Amino acid sequence: MRFDIITILPEAFEYLNQSVLGRGQGIKKFSVKIHNLRDWTTDKHRTVDDRPYGGGPGMVMKAEPLVKAISAVKLKKKKVKVILFAAKGKTLTQAMAKQWAKLDQIILIPGRYEGIDERVLDYVDEEISIGDYVLTGGELGAMVVVDAVARLLPGVLGKDESSADESHRTPGWLEYPHYTRPEVFKRKRVPKALLSGDHATIKKWREAHAKKR
Repeated sequence: MRFDIITILPEAFEYLNQSVLGRGQGIKKFSVKIHNLRDWTTDKHRTVDDRPYGGGPGMVMKAEPLVKAISAVKLKKKKVKVILFAAKGKTLTQAMAKQWAKLDQIILIPGRYEGIDERVLDYVDEEISIGDYVLTGGELGAMVVVDAVARLLPGVLGKDESSADESHRTPGWLEYPHYTRPEVFKRKRVPKALLSGDHATIKKWREAHAKKR
């Protein structure tokens, strides 16, 4: 699996080199390539935005450098998806992350400013949103997608079963409560079922205390 992120803020993605994601890249379970969109501009100011036709506040990301960048980083493989982050996009779900974990390459385009020239959509497979709120740019969304998808790849979490029994394994399912030592904390005790050592009893308790939306 390879993630390619086309952005004007390449320095924003240090998070992806930390913890589980950093280790996953270190053992070559996946890779993340960060591309500076300004590398595909042609003017001396390396301009990636311009005023919108029809007027209005803000600037719009230009089509030409984005299309050039997509064409340059796209691998010649069948299982490739180009994703643009936009408020009108479909909301990201765990089911989508599971499907994307089967791909060879995901190209992520964080939106900025007032939006992106609509003609870029001819080169995009899917528009995605990470929630019904507005951010200053799509870089956080791109990191969310890398995190959500990469952790589902074999070997990234260390034990693949770690992702088998967790929240959103099916739509609306939320994981049961967890406890660790000490057994008593501020007069609150760990449930007896979890201390029983009986796997059937523990499983029954967890199933009963899992939540559904």
